[in-house]
Amino acid sequence: MKEYDINKVKNIAFAGHNGSGKTSLVEALLYKAGVTDRLGKTADGTTICDYDPEEIKRKISIGTSLASFECNDYKINILDTPGLFDFAAEMIEGIRAADTVMITVSAKSGVKVGARKAYDEAVKQGKSKMFVVTKIDDKDANFFNVLTELKTVFGPTVCPVVVPVVSNGQIVEYVNLIEMKCYKYDAKGNPIETDMPTSEISEKFEYRVDGLVAAVSEAVAETSDELMEKFFEGEAFTQKELIDGIHDGMNRGVITPVVCTSAADLAGIDMLLKEIGLLLPAPSEVYPAEAYNPAKEVVEVKCDKDAPLAAYVFKTIADPFVGKMSMIRVMSGKLASNTDVINSTTGATEKIGKLFTLCGKKQQDVNCAYAGDIVVASKIGANTGDTLTDPSRIIEFAPMEFPRPCYSMAVKAKSQGDEAKISTSIQRLIEEDPTLTYVQDDSTKEQILSGLGEQHIEVAAAKLKSKFGVDIELTVPKIAYKETIRKKVKVEGKHKKQSGGHGQYGHVWIEFEPCVSDTLVFEEKVFGGAVPKNYFPAVQKGLEDSVKKGVLAGCPVVGLKAILVDGSYHPVDSSEMAFKTAAAIAYKEGLRQADPVMLEPIGELKVTAPDDNTGDIMGELNKRRGRVLGMEPVSHGVTMIQAEVPMREMHDFAMYLRQTTRGMGSFTFDFMRYEQLPANLLTEVITSMGADE
Repeated sequence: MKEYDINKVKNIAFAGHNGSGKTSLVEALLYKAGVTDRLGKTADGTTICDYDPEEIKRKISIGTSLASFECNDYKINILDTPGLFDFAAEMIEGIRAADTVMITVSAKSGVKVGARKAYDEAVKQGKSKMFVVTKIDDKDANFFNVLTELKTVFGPTVCPVVVPVVSNGQIVEYVNLIEMKCYKYDAKGNPIETDMPTSEISEKFEYRVDGLVAAVSEAVAETSDELMEKFFEGEAFTQKELIDGIHDGMNRGVITPVVCTSAADLAGIDMLLKEIGLLLPAPSEVYPAEAYNPAKEVVEVKCDKDAPLAAYVFKTIADPFVGKMSMIRVMSGKLASNTDVINSTTGATEKIGKLFTLCGKKQQDVNCAYAGDIVVASKIGANTGDTLTDPSRIIEFAPMEFPRPCYSMAVKAKSQGDEAKISTSIQRLIEEDPTLTYVQDDSTKEQILSGLGEQHIEVAAAKLKSKFGVDIELTVPKIAYKETIRKKVKVEGKHKKQSGGHGQYGHVWIEFEPCVSDTLVFEEKVFGGAVPKNYFPAVQKGLEDSVKKGVLAGCPVVGLKAILVDGSYHPVDSSEMAFKTAAAIAYKEGLRQADPVMLEPIGELKVTAPDDNTGDIMGELNKRRGRVLGMEPVSHGVTMIQAEVPMREMHDFAMYLRQTTRGMGSFTFDFMRYEQLPANLLTEVITSMGADE
C-alpha cells in the first residue's frame, strides 16, 4: 500500500449490541468499496471479518478483526468488535485503536444494552461517535421510533443525517439531510437521485423534513459562534458549513450523527462511505494522546509522522501457524520493518520483522506505517498494552482498563500427560485475551480458569482444542473449606509396638485449644524431663502433618493451638518416629472431643446495577445467604450494593446478574475471611467432599 496523507486515514471501531448487524455492515462496506466481489453473510459463515472457526460455527463475532482497505483516496481501517458481553475486552481494544466509534442499532429492536455500553466506552476513551441504524429493510423496522429513542437515551447531541422515506409501510427513498438530496436504490444497491419527497409520497413528510433539517442546523449552530449567529438570523447553512460543523462537532463530542442503512440490499451503504470521508475526524484532528515519560510526567503525543516513533500494541492474536501477531496503532513517527525499537513498558529492545495490514485474515505486506495508521507485526515479544518507542524519546501510554474475570471453572486434562501443554497453551490465550486468568488454588490444588462468563470459558476451551490440540474438561471449582475447634481439651496419645529387636514407644499428653492463627501454634510445657527435648520437634512435626486433614471432611485445620504438657519415654524403644505417631494419635482424639466445626470462605461483594434492579438483587443475595451491608449511588440511575456472601453460593452469580440487568450490571467479589458453616449444610458438604475424593 502507498503512503497516505495523515488526513486521509480513518480509523473506525464498529461496536454495538450482539446481533445489531456490525459484521454484516462491514461486509457491505467492503463489497461496496470493491474490496470483495461477493457479499458474505454471517449466517453462512462467509464474511471476511468472522473468519475464526469458532465464529463461523457459533455465527457470532468472538474477536476484534481488522479490515484495512482503500476507498475514495482514503485509507480506512475498520475494527469489527464483538457485541457479546463475554468478549468485552475485544470492544475496549478496538475502541482504543480507533478515532471514531460507529455504534450499530437495529431498526427492529432499538437501543439495547450493548449500544449503551459501546457509547459509554467511547465517551470514557474520548472518541467521536456515530449511530448507524441497521436492518432498515426489515418489515418490523421503524427508523423514526429508534431516532426518538436515541435522543431520549443519549441526549440532544444526536443528529439525523440520512433518513428513510416511508410510504405504505415500505421504505421507498433515502434523504441525505446534508446534501438535501433524495435517492432510490436499485436491486444491486446503486443510488438513483430522485426528487425530494412530498406529502403525497409520504404522509406529512414535508413537515418532517423541515423538522429534521432544523434539528441538524441547530446541532451545527452549537459548534461555533459564527454559525450560531447565522442560525439566529434565520439563514440556511451551506452544504460546506453543515459538513464542517458536523465534522467539528463529532471531533469535540457535541454531535453524534445518525445514518440508516440496509446491509442486505446495500441501501445507504454508498452514503455511509461518503460520510466516512466527510464527517469522521482524521488522526491528526483528534486530541493529542497522553503518555508518561520516565519521570511519570504527562506528555502530549501529537499525530506527527516526523516526530519520534510512539506506537501502542492494542491487541494480540495467538496464531498457531503464523505465531504471535500484534496489532499496533502508530501514534507518532514511523514504524518500519527490520528495525529495532524500545518496548518502554518492559525496557526490552524489540526487533520489528515483518509488517503487514489485514483485511480479515488476508495479509498484505507493507514496509512501514506512519502516524495515525494501524499495522500488524508478527513474532515480536510485546504484549497487549505495551508501548513501542524510538530510543530518543522513551514514553509510555496508559494501559487499557479491562473488566475483572467473574466466572471460574476448574480445568483438568482429558488425556494424561497434557497438563504441561494446557498451561503453555492457556498462557498463549491469555496473551490474546487479558480478561482470562489461569491460576492454581493453593487450598484445593485445582487449576482455575476465569473469564467474563460461561460462553467466554467455553470458547477458550474450544480454542485450546482447535488451535493447540489440547482437550480439557471443565468442572465447577471446589470450595476451600477449613475446619477448626471450639473448646479446650486435654488428650493422651500413646504409640507402643513390640516386635523383634527394638520396639516403638512414644507417649504424650497434649492440650488443644482454639486460637487466632492460620497455622498450627505449638508450645511445650513439660516438667521434669517426662519427654526429652530432642523429641519436641518430632511431636511438632507429627501435629503439623496432621493439621493438613481435619476429622470432619479432611479439610485443613486452622485456629489450633497445641501444648505438649506431659508424656513418657523408653530409653531404648523411643524414637522420633514413635513420638510423631503418638502426636498424630493425640491429634485425632483431641479434635473429636474439642467440638470440631467446618468453616466456609466468605467474600466481599460489590454489585453495580441500575436502580430498577436493586430490589431483585438484594432478594437474590438473601437467598444466597448474603448479608447486605449498604447501598450507595454511583451515577445517575445506578447504585452499588455492598454485601458479604459465602463463596459456595456465588458460582453462577455472573449469569444471574447479566440476565436480571440485561447486561448492565457488574460486580467484584474478593475473599474476606472464614466463618462457621451453618449446621444444616454440614452433612451436605461432608458428603460432597467425600464424593470429590
